[in-house]
Amino acid sequence: MSVAEPPSPHAGHTVRLTHPERIYWPDAGITKAGLADYYAAVWPRMAPFVTDRPLALLRCPEGIEGPHFFQKNTWKGMNPHILALDDPHGDTQGHLIGIHDLDGLMGLVQGAALEIHPWGASCRDWERPDQLVMDLDPGEDVGWASVIAGAREVRARLETSGLAAFVKTSGGKGLHVVTPLEPGADWAAVKAFAHTLAQAMAADSPGRFVATISKAKRHGRILLDYLRNQRGATSVAPYSTRARPAAPVSMPVAWTELDTITGAAQFTVRNALARLAAQRADPWADFHAARRPLGTGTS
Repeated sequence: MSVAEPPSPHAGHTVRLTHPERIYWPDAGITKAGLADYYAAVWPRMAPFVTDRPLALLRCPEGIEGPHFFQKNTWKGMNPHILALDDPHGDTQGHLIGIHDLDGLMGLVQGAALEIHPWGASCRDWERPDQLVMDLDPGEDVGWASVIAGAREVRARLETSGLAAFVKTSGGKGLHVVTPLEPGADWAAVKAFAHTLAQAMAADSPGRFVATISKAKRHGRILLDYLRNQRGATSVAPYSTRARPAAPVSMPVAWTELDTITGAAQFTVRNALARLAAQRADPWADFHAARRPLGTGTS
């Protein structure tokens, strides 16, 4: 695949949805058509984070109450607006999945993709990530205020290293702190940086944070999941829906409003558009302009 011109965030779509009345979130009454309407509305903000990069999908053909499966490769019968991507290093089997425009996103809706998880690198430069993600995943008995405090500490450490930090709800249990990078460092360097940051926080506050995946060690603490920052790994996209009750979405927020956020699943397909309409500005508007090269140290 050759990367075309950037997609227009204001373009419409031409994809015809079959069975638009199919219910994907029974508890919230969200149908396939409702999901398409939501994505069409958020497309101008979502587009830069999901276009022209490999994607992993959580597909739920019968909705959230039916079978779920992750899809990283193309499949028979997929919408023609979904792109087949060739891994230039051949590290993955088969063609990977990508989209270039709103038609591609609607093709994912047609394919019952209820979650969209992009790589941290684009097809323009597969081997040099353009973002770093720290996923704060709270264990049992961790209060929401502690998750917010943890995200702020991640931000402070990133800024000390000369990097910008943006925050979003995960739509699940925690927060994601996302750093825009000027592509330069390779996957190994980005992963090592994130690992060092997580280890430093866990060493400084062992009662609050853990940098290992083991569930036995996570009770009462926040996992700082740095493994999102390795080749082939993904994290949920800004504005992506989640295959969870109430149709939550991963919502970009401003650091100044964190104290008003009540939980990771506060924003849903039902209330997200009202939030966007009421906003004076996109809290992530400066994301790409804030790209900086990755340093080598953490605080």
